[in-house]
Amino acid sequence: MLAGAWAERSLYRAIRLQAGRDEARNADSIVIFGAAEYNGAPSPVFKARLDHALELDERDLAPVLITTGGSGGDAHFTEGGVARDYLIQQGVAEAKILSETRSEMTYDSVQAVAQILKQRHASTCIAVSDGFHLYRIKLMFRALGITAYASPAPDSPIEDDPTLRTLYTLREMGVTSLWHLGLKL
Repeated sequence: MLAGAWAERSLYRAIRLQAGRDEARNADSIVIFGAAEYNGAPSPVFKARLDHALELDERDLAPVLITTGGSGGDAHFTEGGVARDYLIQQGVAEAKILSETRSEMTYDSVQAVAQILKQRHASTCIAVSDGFHLYRIKLMFRALGITAYASPAPDSPIEDDPTLRTLYTLREMGVTSLWHLGLKL
């Protein structure tokens, strides 16, 4: 029981430490992980991720941006497509954006991006998401032979709210534990 409590505390701490660390540096791509979209517009959480990716792009850290995310049940829009459209509206050249629009889970996104990177003979990326999400994303990329540098969206509504930050971190602990057990979430 004591060992279990220690393991949970260690995982919580690891997730929170990663959430507070921006590792952005030159890489082969900037990968923006999808979040909710509403009728073709990014949710506030998704917009924070996209705006952060725009800041990284302005620093010229990578030659390509990769948007991720499927339809989530929306018959008309995908997260990856909404993200691509948003980036273009903000002035990013369409030719600089690749979109992965089929994934419904984080592991699916990581796997699809890893395949895109390997096809391009690339092996590094800057992963942009909410801070709580980045610890697991880095683990998944590492397992697929990709080096991911985490860069949390600084204006995330989830990370800004102490209650939401704690709830999402606790949820991430569970999902990370399940991933270690072999479930691809």
